[in-house]
Amino acid sequence: MRPPQGGGQAEPASSRSFVIHEAPRPLPEIKFEDGNGQALTLADLRGKTVLLNIWATWCVPCREEMPTLDALEAELGGPVFEVVALSVDRAGPDVVRNFYAEIGIEHLGLYIDATMRASFDLQAPGLPTTLLIDSEGRELGRLVGSAEWDTPEMIALLNTHLKSN
Repeated sequence: MRPPQGGGQAEPASSRSFVIHEAPRPLPEIKFEDGNGQALTLADLRGKTVLLNIWATWCVPCREEMPTLDALEAELGGPVFEVVALSVDRAGPDVVRNFYAEIGIEHLGLYIDATMRASFDLQAPGLPTTLLIDSEGRELGRLVGSAEWDTPEMIALLNTHLKSN
């Protein structure tokens, strides 16, 4: 799905927009930080399936989908699955913390890459871009553009990959 051109409102993507690869693909090791400034890499998340959402507070479609990512984390999050909302805001974690408070995000962790290096290394063509990563740190698929992450259809798609992972 291409980002909308002009000022039009794009329809959120559905699970049909999620491109699942024929075989898992290796990913480069990316670096980012949690809300406390602790350095992390994708290797730190091994052992669980991760929905890695690359976003920014200044990205309108990102802002709109964030409550659905929060609801998805509330529904599926735990020892085998985590939504990792990776902000690429250059202003740092405080702008993300304020945004989370403003719209009532309660279940998502705060992850940030103020260098924006991760989005380049992961070849994210725009924001938001979301990768489904298996427990071994390989990309299973991706969706470019916003989505409603907490729909029964999307939850069923993710549950399928959680069971096979």
